[in-house]
Amino acid sequence: MKLVETAAATAGPLPSPAEQLAADEALLAWCEAGGNEELLHFWEPRETFVVVGYANKVATEVNTAACAAQGVSIHRRCSGGGTVVQLPGGLNYSLILRILPDSPTRSISAANQFIMDRNRAALQTLVDPKLKVAVRGHTDLCLGDLKFAGNSQRRQKNFLLFHGTLLLNCDLGLIGDLLRMPSLEPDYRAGRPHREFITNLNVPAESVKAAMIKEWQAESASIAMPLENLTRLVREKYATREWNFKF
Repeated sequence: MKLVETAAATAGPLPSPAEQLAADEALLAWCEAGGNEELLHFWEPRETFVVVGYANKVATEVNTAACAAQGVSIHRRCSGGGTVVQLPGGLNYSLILRILPDSPTRSISAANQFIMDRNRAALQTLVDPKLKVAVRGHTDLCLGDLKFAGNSQRRQKNFLLFHGTLLLNCDLGLIGDLLRMPSLEPDYRAGRPHREFITNLNVPAESVKAAMIKEWQAESASIAMPLENLTRLVREKYATREWNFKF
């Protein structure tokens, strides 16, 4: 597996939310088109913005009036799952893995279990042993019954994208301000409002990266972000109202 370096680590301008979201689709397309590498990619939000899952209805999931009042932009990603608030102090990761008939990636459910078990094991090494990192619902990571990470998957013929958002040191109060109660929720949530359902992992981003790099045996590589396709995706999709407010 190769670790993809990003522009966020350079002295250049930080990628926009649309560019960060487009990068996942661009990398998946690059692998599917013959890149033939499994990849691990990290990025950290430097501003607050909302991201709805592919099929989410913005008006149902998002407090659009609060977002407008606070200047918070709303975006849509290419994978399913629920709506999240991207916040400074959080960390996003993207895994792009091969789909093989006899491997743990052969189906959605098998891939979820395989990936979440490995991610749970990696993050457990970073917290007090008395605090158990658990997989709840289908793809949530929790401390006890408090969620600190949500994850989702998109599959193509030969590769899948599995990406997630981890709350590390975020202003969690903003989530309840910007999001409505979700239209779908896992049983373990039990109707709890956002502030009673989520928590920070309280671990530095660099420690999380190191643990996941070790778990997935990712090696730094000179793989360049597919910028031409990324730029096209931003222009035609991720920066457009037609895409972001599709539903």
